[in-house]
Amino acid sequence: MANDDRAESTDLKILESRIDELIETCRRLKSENHSLKSEQSNLNEQHTRLMEKTRVARARIETMIDRLKALERS
Repeated sequence: MANDDRAESTDLKILESRIDELIETCRRLKSENHSLKSEQSNLNEQHTRLMEKTRVARARIETMIDRLKALERS
């Protein structure tokens, strides 16, 4: 009977330890997920800014090309 009690106690301690590990893993993953979402948001904003800069640059280059073509025709 004493052996059974010790075995149950050991099993419960092992189970408790595993549950604590799972809780810590969940906390770590939640934190990591939050960081990744924040990084993704920042990258999306950066991408949007770069796309706008590209659009503006393209428009300026097209304007210059049109001006050069107009000068060429003159």
